[in-house]
Amino acid sequence: MSASRLSSCVALAAAAAAAAAASTLQNPAYADSPFRFNPFSSSSSSIPPGSQAEQSSNAKEESEEPKGAGFDPEALERGAKALREINNSPNAKQVFNLMREQERSRLAELAAEKAHHEAIQSQADIERQRKLAEEQRNLMQQQAQAKAQMLRYEDELARKRMQTDHEAQRKHNAELVKMQEESSIRKEQARRATEEQIQAQQRQTEKERAEIERETIRVKAMAEAEGRAHEAKLSEDHNRRMLIERVNGEREKWLAAINTTFSHIEGGFRTLLTDRNKLVMTVGGVTALAAGVYTTREGARVTWGYINRILGQPSLIRESSIAKFPWSGMMSQARNRILNYSTAATVESKQSLENVVLHPSLKRRIEHLARATANTKTHQAPFRNMLFYGPPGTGKTLVAREIAQKSGLDYAMMTGGDVAPLGAQAVTKIHEIFDWAKKSKKGLLLFIDEADAFLCERNSIHMSEAQRSALNALLFRTGDQSRDIVLVLATNRPGDLDSAITDRIDDVIEFPLPGEEERFQLLKLYLNKYLGGESDSTSKWGALLNKKPQKITIEDLPEDVIREAAKMTEGFSGREIAKLVASIQAAVYGRSDCRLDSQLFKEIVNYKVTEHHQRIKLASEGGVPS
Repeated sequence: MSASRLSSCVALAAAAAAAAAASTLQNPAYADSPFRFNPFSSSSSSIPPGSQAEQSSNAKEESEEPKGAGFDPEALERGAKALREINNSPNAKQVFNLMREQERSRLAELAAEKAHHEAIQSQADIERQRKLAEEQRNLMQQQAQAKAQMLRYEDELARKRMQTDHEAQRKHNAELVKMQEESSIRKEQARRATEEQIQAQQRQTEKERAEIERETIRVKAMAEAEGRAHEAKLSEDHNRRMLIERVNGEREKWLAAINTTFSHIEGGFRTLLTDRNKLVMTVGGVTALAAGVYTTREGARVTWGYINRILGQPSLIRESSIAKFPWSGMMSQARNRILNYSTAATVESKQSLENVVLHPSLKRRIEHLARATANTKTHQAPFRNMLFYGPPGTGKTLVAREIAQKSGLDYAMMTGGDVAPLGAQAVTKIHEIFDWAKKSKKGLLLFIDEADAFLCERNSIHMSEAQRSALNALLFRTGDQSRDIVLVLATNRPGDLDSAITDRIDDVIEFPLPGEEERFQLLKLYLNKYLGGESDSTSKWGALLNKKPQKITIEDLPEDVIREAAKMTEGFSGREIAKLVASIQAAVYGRSDCRLDSQLFKEIVNYKVTEHHQRIKLASEGGVPS
């Protein structure tokens, strides 16, 4: 009975609370009123009397509210009454627990429903986003298609416009060409007419000058003839007498000489005719004398030519490691062997390009070529021809000599400028060089400096017939790979060489101007060579005979100063750096104490750098011939 009554009270309280909540929602003014009812109190003692009085006053105030506001005071009174009954009941705690559980269930259902609605809403949002993305993708595709169509249309318009412009430009160019041709024809006709008129005037002038000269010569000849005739008439008698006397004297003298000569000849012939042995000996002696003179002269000429051709060095060779005659270098070779016997191991270990300062990559390639040449010689394989090109003074000749020494070949050098003055004999001299080179047992490295002087393009109008013949002779001797000769060409203008010459080249190496590090090493090398007192082994005998030079003292010359000089000498070749150090040596010898310091070094470097730039400027302006 009591449980059913409590449940009804709970339902009544819930209904009252719902009605109160509805009325509160309908009238927002009551939501802000001081309603402090605690539905979860366990007993009536927990509600203070002031609160009950306040609730009753609030109930009275609410009852006094107009009914048109939508608030039901009776429901509130029933709810308050039910709550008081619940509070007075011993099962109030269970009732409130039940109400709490019901409220939690209701909140969970609301949360589940809210999550469901949120999932539906998110699904709707995803669908809406998908549709929006689909619409955007379709819109972008349409825009891309429209843009592509517009670009195709614009491209077609541009192509048509370009074709139209090209056609107009072609017509305009054709008209210009036609006008230029007509103008050229008119100018040529006017030039020819002017030249014909000038030639006609020149012919007329020359004709008149010739007539005047002929008339002058005729008049002059007539005057001279008249003068000579008059003079001849005056001296004719005297000359006749003198001539007769001279002729008579000469005749008597020649008659006496002839008589004397013939008398002696008559006596000699009479003696020879009477003595047959004397006649035979005289004729044989004269014949033998003539034959001996002729034979000796021609035999000496032929013998010397044969010896010089077989054993001698050709005249075109300027420098060679081979002695000019086989017996001429025997004493020097023996002396060098004696001097170098103690240092043979050291020299053998230093067979590298230590005296040549090049870029590391170029130096490695040169060493590779030297080793390849040495191995080619060892295996009796054909040698490879080389072409060195680059500015003057970059070490082409020195590298060729070092390659020959390192590979164990003989070395010979000629210059292309010596071929042109030979004329027709150039072909013979070229063949002599190759015949002489084949006699080397080690193999010969033939270095031709300034090769473009006679190996230029054969179509050149400046090439003579003798130079063309010399070029053909060299091409004939280098047509096949040789096992005796390594041909090394050096030039500053490789583009001028004939195509057949470049076809015979196997390795082409460029020698550029030295960089900063190479210039620094060159400065140190030449300072040690010219100022450091270094000398090679060949000067040992000269030191015994010649006066020893005064030693140069180097003070306050750190490497920073030398490196700064290397930076300042940009554009200098190796030869120019050697001349720079030679100028420093001359300036040092100009001092009484032979002392070199950084100040003198910087002065000479600045002077030489200024001179170098001035030379370049004059050459660019045409002041210095190339």
